[in-house]
Amino acid sequence: MQSKIDLSSALEVKTEQLSIINQFSSSLLQLDKLDELFDYVTSEVVKRLGFVDCVIYLADKSGTALHEVASMGVSHANSDYTIEQQTIAFNQGITGHVASTGRAVIIGDVSTDSRYIADMRPAMSELCVPLVYKQQVLGVIDCEHPARNYFTDAHLEILTTVAHLLSAKINQVNTVENLQQTVSQLNSAQKLEGTLLQIANLTYQANDLDAFLASLHTIMTNLLRADNFLVGLYNKNLDILDIVYIVEEGVRSNAHKKISKEQLKHTASYYLLNSEQSLLLNKQEYQQYIAAGHFKMVGRQSESWLGVPFKVSDYMSGVIVVQSYDKTHHYNEHDRALLTYVSRQISMAIDRQLSRQALEHRALHDELTGLANRSLLIDRIKHGILRLTRTPKGTYHALLYLDFDRFKSINDSLGHEVGDHFLIAICKSIQGTIRNTDTFARLGGDEFAIFMENITHKNQVNDALKRIKKALAAPLNIDGHLLQASTSIGVAFCESENDKAYQLLQHADAAMYEAKSTGRGQVKFFNNTMRKKLKSHADIENDLQHGIEHNEFELYFQPIFSIQHCKVIGFEALVRWHHPSKGFVAPNDFIPIAESTGQIINLDLHLLELAAKQIAAWQQQGKRFLRITVNVSSRHFASVDFISQIHAIYNKYALELGSLCLEITESGLIENLELATKIIEGLAPLKVKLCLDDFGTGYSSLGYLHQLPIHVLKIDKSFIDHLTDTATPLVDAILSLAASLKLDVVAEGIETQEQLSILQKTQCDFGQGFLKAKPMPAAQAILLIDKPL
Repeated sequence: MQSKIDLSSALEVKTEQLSIINQFSSSLLQLDKLDELFDYVTSEVVKRLGFVDCVIYLADKSGTALHEVASMGVSHANSDYTIEQQTIAFNQGITGHVASTGRAVIIGDVSTDSRYIADMRPAMSELCVPLVYKQQVLGVIDCEHPARNYFTDAHLEILTTVAHLLSAKINQVNTVENLQQTVSQLNSAQKLEGTLLQIANLTYQANDLDAFLASLHTIMTNLLRADNFLVGLYNKNLDILDIVYIVEEGVRSNAHKKISKEQLKHTASYYLLNSEQSLLLNKQEYQQYIAAGHFKMVGRQSESWLGVPFKVSDYMSGVIVVQSYDKTHHYNEHDRALLTYVSRQISMAIDRQLSRQALEHRALHDELTGLANRSLLIDRIKHGILRLTRTPKGTYHALLYLDFDRFKSINDSLGHEVGDHFLIAICKSIQGTIRNTDTFARLGGDEFAIFMENITHKNQVNDALKRIKKALAAPLNIDGHLLQASTSIGVAFCESENDKAYQLLQHADAAMYEAKSTGRGQVKFFNNTMRKKLKSHADIENDLQHGIEHNEFELYFQPIFSIQHCKVIGFEALVRWHHPSKGFVAPNDFIPIAESTGQIINLDLHLLELAAKQIAAWQQQGKRFLRITVNVSSRHFASVDFISQIHAIYNKYALELGSLCLEITESGLIENLELATKIIEGLAPLKVKLCLDDFGTGYSSLGYLHQLPIHVLKIDKSFIDHLTDTATPLVDAILSLAASLKLDVVAEGIETQEQLSILQKTQCDFGQGFLKAKPMPAAQAILLIDKPL
């Protein structure tokens, strides 16, 4: 009967054990947090076993110590005592021994075990089971009881099973948490990388600083809390901090604040700028810096403060500051690194903006004087004309076109450096006479303009002219040279929104040339006479190409003859224009226009073709060898293309070498001396002779003559006019110089027998002039080839 009772009791115990295991297994599926698991083990599993004390310890990462994570009596208000040993080293006490060996123990009487460490309420028996997963000790379940020999093998079996299941669950939870942490870190890293890439792209695309900083702040809020966000630019030259962007407690202020050094020197920002080191401070550390006298409190105290200085250029640096007022949010080293990166992006964006502004300024301003250039002036004029639609009736604009007198001679005689300093000084003098709303511009060389907007009376212009004249009245000391400045000024007005900027410039320019032609320091206002003249010029400009295409130009030929025998040795080809509606147009009326518009290039090439045709025709008629000289513009001597163009003409018409020659003024060659020399040398195989026209009228003739690879000098008519009884000293000097350089000489403008007789007593080789023949058509010129004049 007793065995039946024991068997029945054993079955009940076994059933209870299985129930505990099953319930625990079921709970493991539902519980995913370790603290809930540990609490369940101590409060449900162990308690159902009848234990009065249980502590769960987990091993630290180093595997050298156990730390209490749950206990019966600590977590529940009805416990009789609390745990004293919350941390136990491996090999310390029975618990540490189990952790180091990985084997469970049952001790019936702990008083006989020297390893036992008594708690606040000593026990008599102890059951300690390790938490092991894949041979790694994760922790220990330690149970104690005040009675001796309380724990049985059945207790050991069930607790070992619980420990095994719990160990697997601990590993599972840790694995999941590690995976979640890894995923979280990857997401954070990806988010950081994406944000940094956004910032980098924003920096590259930034055009407007305000918009850039606003977008930057929006992007940054994804990574960094900033109740206060501030970006300041410090100009070392002005000693001023410009707060270019600021958000205070979430509210942005659009107004820029400029802080002078007196206000700035007490701030943390100024400390940052001087130290050139980033600063990460909590509330207490911030107060310590204040106590040390590094800066003062400005505004409300923040819980956390982070600032990073940055450098833009040699004269400009900056600072970026973020502040948190939340007690739970403090910046860390990661935030410092992030803000340092952001500061560099801001630096690059500002540097790019400053570089762009500098480029834009250079594109719209004269490099020497700093004044507006032609492009900016035209833009201002266009906008000014548009504004006439919104201005009261009787309001108009004026343009003053200035040309500084004698500047070229000063520039050439004293050097370009003195000339530049002279221009700068004049501009500075004039700048002080004009209104802040006026645009003072350099158009090029010594030509300038002043655009006066919103004029209501002509006296305003007259007063401005008087101020300019007065400003230039006193001589200027330029590098030790006392120089007198004066300017010829043309004035034009625009009164209608239908006016054009280029026309206003054209009118003022025309008036300036009229002023210049009447003497130095004169002023002329654009009028109807000038308007008609401009109209005529515009018509000629439009008709020139048509004339070339429709063969309206004809060459006239003036003989060049030997002085001694008056035998024709060649001709100078002179152009005549037979305009279909205007009739004969004099060369002086269209050559300057063609020169200024660049049409002279095509015109010259057309005339060279006409001359070549005539030479070829005379050659076919068996006429003796003659040279025809064609006047060409100096523009041809600015491009080596001219070499191939002349070679092509010679080849096309099979010309005898040296039969087609060129004539140019000395100034045209001197302007492009090196290139001109290269071009002349390129024509040498064709034996093309180069005649230097109007020799002796330029101040630089003697200085450059020996450098020019020319063949013929033509003495200007103004010298021949003065030949009366004997040759003048200047003519003698030119002839002597030509002889020493082995150059032929042609005397132009011989109109009297007396002039010819005098030249026949000199070394002059050739002549031309009305005394023997005027320019004539080819049909008449051919009759002079075979007989003396």
